[in-house]
Amino acid sequence: MRTLKGPSLHLAQFSGDQPPFNSLDSIADWASGLGFKALQVPAWDARLFDVAQAAQSHGYCEDIKGRLAERGLQISELSTHMFGQLVAVHPAYDAMCDAFAPAALRGHPAERSAWAIEQVKLAARASRNLGLEDMGTFSGSLAWPYLFPFPQRPEGLIETAFEELARRWRPILDVCDEQGVNLCYEIHPAEDLHDGTSFERFHALVGEHERCRILFDPSHFVLQQLDYLGYLDLYHPFIRMFHVKDAEFYPSARQGVYGGYSGWADRAGRFRSLGDGQVDFKRIFSKLAQYDYAGWATLEWECCLKDQEDGAREGVAFINRHIIRVTEQVFDDFAGAPVDAGQIRRMLGVHTQEAGA
Repeated sequence: MRTLKGPSLHLAQFSGDQPPFNSLDSIADWASGLGFKALQVPAWDARLFDVAQAAQSHGYCEDIKGRLAERGLQISELSTHMFGQLVAVHPAYDAMCDAFAPAALRGHPAERSAWAIEQVKLAARASRNLGLEDMGTFSGSLAWPYLFPFPQRPEGLIETAFEELARRWRPILDVCDEQGVNLCYEIHPAEDLHDGTSFERFHALVGEHERCRILFDPSHFVLQQLDYLGYLDLYHPFIRMFHVKDAEFYPSARQGVYGGYSGWADRAGRFRSLGDGQVDFKRIFSKLAQYDYAGWATLEWECCLKDQEDGAREGVAFINRHIIRVTEQVFDDFAGAPVDAGQIRRMLGVHTQEAGA
């Protein structure tokens, strides 16, 4: 067993146009001052990171690493979620997803997807240049609008959707393999990979690719009413990234999992700052220690009530409090005594008979 690393901070919900959130140096100063040890960098945010330059230039990557090291920080992983979302977009979401793409590609879904695929590949090369082994993403979604089957889904619809999803991602996974980088899909509602069954379907269709891995975020399990502790038991060999994010779910006579189209503050299920929700992080951190999770514990702040800077400050202490420094000895070794093979047999009442007896 090993002690997991943290706390890291996912920057996507904090970066902005105003200081200290508008440049990597200033946001690093702020995060370091709060006590974070690493940053999870959104590869699509040009205010913080140039993914194309990082893919091509070791010097650029060394410069970034050095600037962060001066502040007591490192990069935990790159996040490619917005690129991944554009790899596969159902037409119902074209207009909304266009905002994630360059202006020249908007209204051109095929070209947009091709561009996104290349961006994820660039991020894999950038990850290698940065010395990183894991990278986060979304799967995108072709089948999500057909989640609830009424009218009944035509035969072959889901199979075709997942075959196409796998066809688009397989070349990306191959590039990740060339670069020595695991691609960790965040299990997330609205993505085609949103639970264990959907991940298994996809994993099989990409040939059980060695680089196809999981980003575990328990908040999305609360909102779906999935067993996140059992999920760790089943899928821990695949889990290489971990978003520490809280959530709560209070169903009523008026709404449940689907939320009745309410805004976040009025939904039965909603994201909360760490410690304000229902996620059993003590058991999660215990299971991750038990299963020898090798990665980072990364705060992802999303809360419909609390200020983000308060959430970040409180989140550092919360994660530090939950990280288990794993023991290097067995607790009852003090009571042990050396026993040879003969003694073991006598303890069991198993006696060796004389030859020929």
